[in-house]
Amino acid sequence: MVRDEVKELQRMGPPPSEEELIRNPSPFLEKYEQLLLSIEKPVTDEEAKVLTGIFGVDGCFGLGWTLLHLIETAPHWSAEECLENIENEWIQMLKDRAERWRDAGYPARAFYKNAGLPDPRLNQDSKRDD
Repeated sequence: MVRDEVKELQRMGPPPSEEELIRNPSPFLEKYEQLLLSIEKPVTDEEAKVLTGIFGVDGCFGLGWTLLHLIETAPHWSAEECLENIENEWIQMLKDRAERWRDAGYPARAFYKNAGLPDPRLNQDSKRDD
């Protein structure tokens, strides 16, 4: 299931570049930020797949990092089919981070939840009771 906030972000598409927003200020950035911050973690695997399609060309004043961290909360991240556009620096970063995680021997997030263990990828501030 994909939440309405994720669907709205998908409809909005990738954010404009920082340079574009500086030249032409718009309420787009505020709306985008509100939607991103309103999504309760963790996202579903399906939502993570949708969200990987909306990275912009740059960090968009920190929203790129917010989006990246949100995607990484999905229980079975990473979905290899979502990491094929290595032309985008954010997709490349997600791919690199997922590879380092697997290379370190860590299982998917669902393993920790199913075993009743704390997920080492989450800090205390971002944990959520299910």
